[in-house]
Amino acid sequence: MPTNPKEVIFTDSKTLSEQAYLAADEIIAEAKLREGQILVVGCSTSEILGKKIGSFSSPDTAAAVFDSIKKACDKHGVFIAAQCCEHLNRAIITERAAAGNNEPVNVVPFPKAGGSFATACYHSLADPVALEHIKADAGLDIGLTMIGMHLKEVAVPVRLKNNRIGEALVAAARTRPKFIGGDRAHYNDELK
Repeated sequence: MPTNPKEVIFTDSKTLSEQAYLAADEIIAEAKLREGQILVVGCSTSEILGKKIGSFSSPDTAAAVFDSIKKACDKHGVFIAAQCCEHLNRAIITERAAAGNNEPVNVVPFPKAGGSFATACYHSLADPVALEHIKADAGLDIGLTMIGMHLKEVAVPVRLKNNRIGEALVAAARTRPKFIGGDRAHYNDELK
């Protein structure tokens, strides 16, 4: 962490890109995501740069991180969903094809209302849509942005080896189906 509160740790975009790709590729593998499933990503570029969340939005940092996470998602056929900041009530930006029956809302994120990461997502996707709600299959939380509201009901924390992007901590989760039926029930071990 910076010793001077006004100091910003600079990490070159190549390093940030590599860290982001490795974290995304790792959670996709650990969560055993299949083609067409959704990875939700909350990202504070301020935290990546060693600042307090919401205080130092960086479109350049967002672009480097988004492009790498999108590359990992594309490699596996997984949709990316970007969580906006609280100024947009943590709305989601994703491809229209991933929206399912979720009703779109009318908002276009920008760095100070939505966040730099969601802005990069919106301007990079082929057919972006904003949603109030989504139930993703796994998630990456870069800078402790609280993505839990966008995961399916049973979220399981995943400890990543690649748990930092710049100065930001990276938390991750996968989801699993609920166990039902009690003592006599039998379960599919592949879904645990």
